Amino acid sequence: MVIPAVLLIAVASTLLSLLLAILATEVFEVQTLSNFFRFPMIFLCGLFFPVSALPDMLRPISFLLPLTYGVDLLHHAMGGERLFPAAIDTLVLAGFCMLLFLFSLRSINRHWIG
Repeated sequence: MVIPAVLLIAVASTLLSLLLAILATEVFEVQTLSNFFRFPMIFLCGLFFPVSALPDMLRPISFLLPLTYGVDLLHHAMGGERLFPAAIDTLVLAGFCMLLFLFSLRSINRHWIG
């Protein structure tokens, strides 16, 4: 279960970075935008402390982040605290990958085709 989780996390992260790179016009903009998403995602996804320990107003935000579901899959693999069944984590993370791919593809087509 670790390998599929890591692969899905890597694909989702890559597609998010691709989308940000397409939307930016300068390299420093991509770095700024990626930090804007990366740091909150790291702290809100349950990587360092459980999502259940987050304040009530931040917990819904964590469920909007793909890394939350990837970390939950890794918790399944390691026998840690779980938020959802592994099948739901996998489906949601795959859904994030598909949405990010479609948004990236749409942005590339709009940028290059006109």
